[in-house]
Amino acid sequence: MGKGSRSKGCCGWIIVICIAALVVTAVVLYLKSKQHHHSSATKPGSIDKNYAQALSISMQFFDVQKSGKLKNNKIAWRGDSALSDGKGANLDLSKGMYDAGDHMKFGFPMAFSATVLSWAILEYGDQMASIKELDHAQESLKWITDYLVNAHPSKNVLYVQVGDPVIDHKCWERPEDMTENRPLTQVNKTSPGTEVAAETAAALAAASLVFKSSDSSYSDLLLKHSRQLFTFADTYRGSYSKSIPEVQSYYNSTGYEDELLWAAAWLFHATGDGSYMTYVTTENGKAFADWGRPTWFSWDDKRAGTQVLLSRTSFFNTKLSSKAENVGLQKYKETADAIMCGLLPKSPTATTSRTSGGLVWIDEWSALQHPISASFLALVYSDYLLTSQTKSFTCNGESFTTHDLRNFAIEQADYILGKNPMKLSYLIGYGSKYPTQVHHRGASIPKDANTGCKGFEWLNSDAPNPNVAVGAVVGGPFKNDSYIDRRTNIMQAEPSTYTSSAMVGLLSGLVTTSSVPRTFS
Repeated sequence: MGKGSRSKGCCGWIIVICIAALVVTAVVLYLKSKQHHHSSATKPGSIDKNYAQALSISMQFFDVQKSGKLKNNKIAWRGDSALSDGKGANLDLSKGMYDAGDHMKFGFPMAFSATVLSWAILEYGDQMASIKELDHAQESLKWITDYLVNAHPSKNVLYVQVGDPVIDHKCWERPEDMTENRPLTQVNKTSPGTEVAAETAAALAAASLVFKSSDSSYSDLLLKHSRQLFTFADTYRGSYSKSIPEVQSYYNSTGYEDELLWAAAWLFHATGDGSYMTYVTTENGKAFADWGRPTWFSWDDKRAGTQVLLSRTSFFNTKLSSKAENVGLQKYKETADAIMCGLLPKSPTATTSRTSGGLVWIDEWSALQHPISASFLALVYSDYLLTSQTKSFTCNGESFTTHDLRNFAIEQADYILGKNPMKLSYLIGYGSKYPTQVHHRGASIPKDANTGCKGFEWLNSDAPNPNVAVGAVVGGPFKNDSYIDRRTNIMQAEPSTYTSSAMVGLLSGLVTTSSVPRTFS
């Protein structure tokens, strides 16, 4: 399938849209739905205690990964770190989150984490609130968006990396004890980075919707930066992997076209500005969207996410301003159907890339990224079908329903939570058996240890981590369903913040029995 499978070893939906017909139609459909029993004024259905527990645990990994001056810190072995980040450019880049088990701040995957976490909150904020995790999710999101705003000091400048990965990976130490130089890397007009600027634009547009009702001035600030970043990304086109060759060993981009569509789609939802819909449905859609060809959703490839996000507009019967736009929008929805058909095991076009235990398996590096992201999309799409009273969709003539998509998501989630041949939970802290040697520096070194940069004895130790990286989702199993619990097994044992964002979205959608998104309002 599509690009972006490589990785380094490393409330409710609130959309103000200007098209009155959309609002009226969606609300009418919402009220008529016989299967949907909660509204923005009522609580979701009964809570699934297992998924609720898993969600609360998953949310804690964002606290584990925080950089900066920590507030209300609930992770006993974490403390303040990287307080001087950004000072070389007179910026405060102390916040943000470390991407994985190291101490780098890579802007590309960090922004993607924020976009997906925003989407999860927008779709399933009511479910998060039902188990008192919505405030936690919003606070975690703001920790990233505060950083992203500060990393964009002028219209055509975006700081996309803090730290030197070569220096960083020569050290094994707690983030609180870092003394190494942490240089800043930027993209600008002469060294463009379209994909990272566009992904940051997407993150800030999506987050602006999250905070629209609770903090309108902050929402406006995010949207201002989002618009500027999209214009920067689109005007000065060029890959950050070419401008900054060093990133190719860590978060190499295989193209920026998908991020442009992804960002424009989010800006359309955030602003109701029809020019963004024109952007994604006409010439740029034809050139960049790969209509009709299913792809995998990841930090590097946003096409599948864009297809599903734009299908929301199709489901709720928006009539756009031109025939070309309506045709383009329909092609996004048809491609979203094709993506779903590839996921369902009984579909004629089902992917055969699965383990014997039933897990979708695409890549040996961060193997769980793809099944988690795909399951999140399947759940969202299922709920779009349900809310719009669309009874089914077809895969080469065979019909499938919302239940088929939800069951797929449940099967993948249950595998990750322990229903697998290893009887092992890949969510750290959940269940009675999970990996004990997560590839994570802070978790692997005792809080009172004085290692300096060279604490490699803790990397190479056979003992369990002294600190639990609670909420981490490790890289995952090999294709034969096996997992080797060794800290030096980076391929399988390293968690990532972007995988956790998708996991939070997936679990939030499963936490109640009536998991249906709110309509536009």
